[in-house]
Amino acid sequence: MSFLLAIEGADGAGKATTAAAVTAALRDQGRRVEVISFPRYGATIGGHMLGDFLAGRLERTATPRSLAVLYALDRLESADVIAETMARTDVIVFDRYIASNIAYQAAKVPDAEAPALIDWIVALETVQFALPRPALSVYLDTPLDTARRQIAQKQQRDYTDRTYDEHEADVALQAAVRRRYAAMAEAGTLSPWARVQPLNGGTMRPPADIAAEIVAAMATAST
Repeated sequence: MSFLLAIEGADGAGKATTAAAVTAALRDQGRRVEVISFPRYGATIGGHMLGDFLAGRLERTATPRSLAVLYALDRLESADVIAETMARTDVIVFDRYIASNIAYQAAKVPDAEAPALIDWIVALETVQFALPRPALSVYLDTPLDTARRQIAQKQQRDYTDRTYDEHEADVALQAAVRRRYAAMAEAGTLSPWARVQPLNGGTMRPPADIAAEIVAAMATAST
């Protein structure tokens, strides 16, 4: 059975870089590893619609629950890809997974409404859609100002020509997302969690250093 590792964090946290570094570290150990990134903008109907939303092309207001369904649909449409990858690998590294849906949608509602929404999303993805839970989720606790700089340095994305998409442009949302992630990591929502600090003394740690910390956390989660 493949170990499912979810790399999580707000926009600009360094998830893709970390996923690549963890993959390299695990392959150096002789393990079979593949990365699956969500949303899969060009591969699923849900992903395509999410690209339209994030690029500001939707003509209607999207509610947290409607967006939660689209993010979950993207994964439901990818269920065969996940299952096939699990069958041929030792580890799947997810660049965003179920917890991302929870963090972003729960960040858009009042605190009093968040628990019910979180439970609803977990049930939607893991019960109704029968998606596998991760064995370990990693929260990259990258400070907001650092994340903003890293977003601005990204190459142009397939789904938008903007520097900041709809979620990235909303600074208040990004701050709320970080709070939701921190709360999930503390509560152990969905899976065991490791909270990783990507900065040391105000400077980004080397990706290999962060990867080594995550690989060690995987070993602990496996015992």
